[in-house]
Amino acid sequence: MYINWDPIYKFILWKGFSIHIYSLMFVLSFGIGWHIMKYIYRIENIHQKYLDSLLIYTILGTLIGARLGQVFFYDISYFSDHWLEALFPIKENTSNYLLGIIRGYEFIGYRGLSSHGATIGIVLSIFFYRKKILNKSFFWICDRLCIVSTLAAVFIRIGNFFNSEIVGKPCNPLLPWSVKFVQMDTEYGDLVPRHPTQIYESIIYLFIFLFLWFLYRKSKVKEIIGYISGMFFTLLWSARFLLEFMKEPQGDEILNVLYLNTGQLLSIPCIIFGIFVLYFSKKKTCFFS
Repeated sequence: MYINWDPIYKFILWKGFSIHIYSLMFVLSFGIGWHIMKYIYRIENIHQKYLDSLLIYTILGTLIGARLGQVFFYDISYFSDHWLEALFPIKENTSNYLLGIIRGYEFIGYRGLSSHGATIGIVLSIFFYRKKILNKSFFWICDRLCIVSTLAAVFIRIGNFFNSEIVGKPCNPLLPWSVKFVQMDTEYGDLVPRHPTQIYESIIYLFIFLFLWFLYRKSKVKEIIGYISGMFFTLLWSARFLLEFMKEPQGDEILNVLYLNTGQLLSIPCIIFGIFVLYFSKKKTCFFS
C-alpha cells in the first residue's frame, strides 16, 4: 500500500547544467514572499522602494546562512576535504565536464541547506537592513518577515521531498501514505517504506503560516511588537523538534546528546528564544520598541 516515490527531480538544460525542482521551490518561496511583503508594506504605508533591498538582504542571508549551517552543523568532515563544494553548487565527478568546459565537476545545485543556518542568516540580514535601509525596530521587521519565512519553509520541504532527502524512519508498509524513496542516499539505510516527514513538516508549517497570517490580519496582537516573532520561533521550532524523532540522522551530525540529534539540539535555543520574546513583548520593554 506504500507509495513508490521515484520522481523527476531536475531538468537538464544545457551541457550538464540542470535546474532542480528544489531550486524552483526556493525561487517560488522568494517570489511569493516578495508579493506578500509588498502587500504588507502597502497597507502599512511603507514606501515600496524599501522592498527590493529587503529581498536582496533576505536572499543573501538565507543562502549564505543555510549553506554555512549545513557545512558546520552537519557535514564538516566531508566539506573540510571538498571545500569548493561548500562554496559552489558542484560535486566532484572525474568523468564529467562542468558546463562542457571544466573537467572533474558536475553541477548539482545546493542540495544541502540548513534551516537553522538560514534562520541565523535572516536574523543578521534584518539587523543590517534596519541599520542601512528602513528605520524600524528589529522586531517590527521580524514580525512581518517571520510570516513569509514560514510559508517559504513549506515550499522548501516540498523540494526536499522531490530530492528524496531528510527522509523519515521506516514505518508500517500498510500505512497508506508510507513512501519508498527509490532515489534516497544509501546513508539512510535500506530501501523500505518510510514516513514522508518532509510532507508532514510542510503541512504543519502551512498551518503555522495561516495562524500567523490570521494574527497579523485579524487580531490586535500585531500591535504588540515581537509577539508574532515569538509565536513563530515557539511554534515552528517546537514542531521541528518533535518531527526530528521521526527522521533519519542527517549527514555527519556534530551534536548528539541524550538521544537528541543536531536538529533538535539547535531547535531548543530557538524555542527558548521564542518563549522569551513572547513574554517580554507583552511587557512592552524598550528592547522591542
